[in-house]
Amino acid sequence: MKINEYRGVKGLVAAEVVADTTDKFDCGVPFEIAGVAELSRTTEASSEAHYYDNVPAVVIDSTGSDEVTITTSAIPFKALAQITGQIYDEKKAMLIEGERDVKYFALGYITEKTDGTEVFVWRLKGKFNIPDSTHSTKDDSTEANGQELTFTGINTTHKFKTTGKTAKAINLDTSINPQSNETFFAKVQTPDTITEKSQ
Repeated sequence: MKINEYRGVKGLVAAEVVADTTDKFDCGVPFEIAGVAELSRTTEASSEAHYYDNVPAVVIDSTGSDEVTITTSAIPFKALAQITGQIYDEKKAMLIEGERDVKYFALGYITEKTDGTEVFVWRLKGKFNIPDSTHSTKDDSTEANGQELTFTGINTTHKFKTTGKTAKAINLDTSINPQSNETFFAKVQTPDTITEKSQ
């Protein structure tokens, strides 16, 4: 077994989920969000033993939502408005904060292993929070501030033909099944759209 760690993340994109029904899963055209410095994911999960006849007889498992925390560069206003459901007036280059029209998005990115191979990821359905912003006075240091996004991911409603089940995300190991970066992130990929690896 070859030992690897993860070292690198890039290519942060999103696409609006326009249909997620029993019949169909469809997304809009992906767009860039911002530069990404760090990305981490945690999944709500629990296991609990239930007792019968004074002994633990069954274990009940539950898996909840994913929380993806992303440290980014300053997010351009247009992308920020899209992912948070706020308004961007392109003619005035103005972000208008206020009432939100919150939508579901798919989230895509590339992680890299220490051997240089890449893992392509699409998280299929979730919502973004409004990121915090910190602004500090300039001094003689190199300190500057980016932003932190939270993406809360859930399962699709749609069940995919490949598995017969709903899905939260796909992770593709390109060292085993090589794919084109441009093609993979030109549209949202699902368990049903990935081609099998060459023999």
